[in-house]
Amino acid sequence: MIRIVLADDHEVVRAGFKMILEQDPELKVVAEAADGTQAYAVVAREKPDVVLLDISMPPGQSGLIACEKITSDFPDVHVIILTMFEEAEYLFYTLRGGASGYMLKNSSSDDLIAAVRAVAAGGSYIHPKMTALLAKQLVDEKEDRSYRLLTNRELEVLQLLAKGYTNKEISEQIFLSVKTVEAHRSKIYQKLGFKTRADLVGYALRHKLLNI
Repeated sequence: MIRIVLADDHEVVRAGFKMILEQDPELKVVAEAADGTQAYAVVAREKPDVVLLDISMPPGQSGLIACEKITSDFPDVHVIILTMFEEAEYLFYTLRGGASGYMLKNSSSDDLIAAVRAVAAGGSYIHPKMTALLAKQLVDEKEDRSYRLLTNRELEVLQLLAKGYTNKEISEQIFLSVKTVEAHRSKIYQKLGFKTRADLVGYALRHKLLNI
């Protein structure tokens, strides 16, 4: 039996995925979560084989940060990222965060089940559309990929800064001190050569980083 945790902030989405997965008698959804913090707690309690984790969940602990923490603290648990976004930037950050799979939400039921089985067996699964996109990007050496210099936490801070949040508001949302947020902000500006918030916002929009 492959034991699964579903983490998505929409209950109807979780219900749909559960119905699809449990059509296979060897797959069992043992718990659900609505955000990254809950997902981590549920994984710590249940020790599932696979976590299906939405990348875009409310701040506090995004799917990206939750993935990184889960794969670091529970190496036997395999994470498949769920997303609507067909962007190479998203794929890069999720794989660097330890994910074993990258699944588009519009995938077929058979593909979803195949992905779960593949990662549970110790393999990996990347949606075919993303594999093609990744191959194209490897060939395109002119594309600016300086965003890869950012850690996953710095990316999260960049997103919130680009959305207009103050350092204090960010600290309250992602449970870090204001001083730590300021340190992350300083590193972001230094790594990417920003001088103003306008530089940061423009960069985030150009590279489609706001929904990771």
